[in-house]
Amino acid sequence: MTNPETAALQALVWILSDSGRAARLLDLTGLDPDTLRARAGDPALLAAALGFLESYEPDLIACADALDLSPAALVDARRQLESA
Repeated sequence: MTNPETAALQALVWILSDSGRAARLLDLTGLDPDTLRARAGDPALLAAALGFLESYEPDLIACADALDLSPAALVDARRQLESA
């Protein structure tokens, strides 16, 4: 079982590794890079990052593959973070 914070941080790094995807995350959340860095450990932000992936299944699947996790594990991590 993967720690939800760890999975979400890894997913956030994966999101930010692509400039187009990173820009889309910032546009959709209204965050700026400084705020994103400052709140990177915040469970609500981590859950939002995973929700961002869930909203576009190809990214969810690609991220899960890159992290050697199942898409369901990322969805479960979001649920756990939201209930924390």
